[in-house]
Amino acid sequence: MSDLLRAPAEIKYAEELDWLESVDDNPKPFSWRLSPKMVRLFVLGSERSDGLDREIAPKWFGDRSFVERSIVTLASDRGLLLIGDPGTGKSWLAELLSAAICRSSTLVVQGTAGTTEDHIKYSWNVSMVIAKGQSRESMIPSPIMTAMETGAIGRFEELTRSTSDVQDALISILSEKYISVPELDSDSIVFAKPGFSIIATANSRDRGVNDLSSALKRRFNFVRIPVVTNKKSEAEIVRFRTEELLRRHRIELDVPPTLLDVLLQSFADLRASAAAAGSDDEKLESALSTAEQIGVLEDAILHGNFFGERSLTAHTLASSLVGSLARREPEDLAILNKYLHGVVEPRSREEGGSWPEFLEGGREAIATLS
Repeated sequence: MSDLLRAPAEIKYAEELDWLESVDDNPKPFSWRLSPKMVRLFVLGSERSDGLDREIAPKWFGDRSFVERSIVTLASDRGLLLIGDPGTGKSWLAELLSAAICRSSTLVVQGTAGTTEDHIKYSWNVSMVIAKGQSRESMIPSPIMTAMETGAIGRFEELTRSTSDVQDALISILSEKYISVPELDSDSIVFAKPGFSIIATANSRDRGVNDLSSALKRRFNFVRIPVVTNKKSEAEIVRFRTEELLRRHRIELDVPPTLLDVLLQSFADLRASAAAAGSDDEKLESALSTAEQIGVLEDAILHGNFFGERSLTAHTLASSLVGSLARREPEDLAILNKYLHGVVEPRSREEGGSWPEFLEGGREAIATLS
């Protein structure tokens, strides 16, 4: 695992999954590697009442009901659609569920304007077709077809980014549970094995790009993942992801709790400002998600480690926040400048602490970008 830039969940947590499987005596649907109870436990972490001999750390932070509904859906014959704002952890939850259920989270189709039916069905190895003709050996199965053949979970990221033709092709797969290959004279139907299902994700901000048809919607159970606004939960997520980052980069650095509070409060302030804004021009282009908080903190940590004094400072944190969130010029810079003068400056006078240095760092960053 050490030579992988980013190991998938089934590799990263392989030892933990092996252990859970060895102690799991609960009934399992189809060919699932873990029971629904253990899948939930793997995702959300263990509690004392679970009576396990070891602690299982939480990997996704959110309402238990979202995870339970997702697991129940995957145990049925319906697809699962995780929908929500960017950065709410939809893809991470899909990866964890796939890893726990079938130990394979990499059967993924990425939805884009260029995604075609071939990407969700099959294509052909041209050189083999020329040499031996069309056959199952010369066919290149899509990740979705591979999931069908192995009774695994297939994933479809950014479903609403795909065109209606691709979405229509997915309807037949979800309904009939097979793919027809008319180019073959025999063995021309690929049937799904028990355990096959699809987890799709969609950003609620993409509404109107390629709206889902009512026929496709009927074949999915929707689970809406809200933006995390609870400071305690958000702090746990940011801290969890930051610890992973530090381990991956082999950086020995402590994130001061006071600076984490500054980051969380800044995002809370900016979200409140966006909610009160009268038009899109008065809002940052950023979704101000938890994932973007993690990105700001990652940028600040790496900058401090490589170019600073191997420490995280409020000055660097503010510079990273401005650099990460100022995507439109001059609109976003004006919004951030207004926030610094209207909110951070009075707070730095009243509360002190890390806020004066944060204010200075933010002002310098805006001056540099202006």
